[in-house]
Amino acid sequence: MKSTAEISGWTDEELVKEIVKTRDSVLFAELYDRFAAIVYNKCLGFAKSKEEAEDLTHDIFIKMFVKLNTYQGKSKFSTWLYSFTYNYCVNYLQRNSYKKNEEVSNVGENGETVDDITDEDILQLKAKRLKGALELIDPNDKMILLLKYQDELSIKEIQSALEIGESAVKMRLKRAKEKVMEAYKKV
Repeated sequence: MKSTAEISGWTDEELVKEIVKTRDSVLFAELYDRFAAIVYNKCLGFAKSKEEAEDLTHDIFIKMFVKLNTYQGKSKFSTWLYSFTYNYCVNYLQRNSYKKNEEVSNVGENGETVDDITDEDILQLKAKRLKGALELIDPNDKMILLLKYQDELSIKEIQSALEIGESAVKMRLKRAKEKVMEAYKKV
């Protein structure tokens, strides 16, 4: 049995590898301690309440324990965990009908198309209205915007987390920004 001091010196990747090998709950508790607050904060962005975020966090760690062997080490564990958490939250929202069925058009009020929206435009939106606008858009669009603006991930980091190409990340971000701006006008 490894000592707590020794385990705490391991990298996340080493810890995960040993958990997959041994299924040791003490090792998993160390992983939980390292990432519970981060996962909770991510869940809070999707949840309607703190209690719901706590439940999501708990569910994610249970599911992650079962699925930990799918981590292949191609990216940092934290990147894999971001993706795992966001995918779980998006699926949760879709499963529980929190997703609004209303599709937000890419056309403005007067029929004009929405031009390229800058990062500054997004950052200037008032927080309360922005939260409401985020609730109106598709969870996948919400996810990519949260990765970019809440978690401050770079395009490359988002590319790695979502396992898609750089151009796909840029296009999804562009479309998500357009949708949130249109939804913002309606809030």
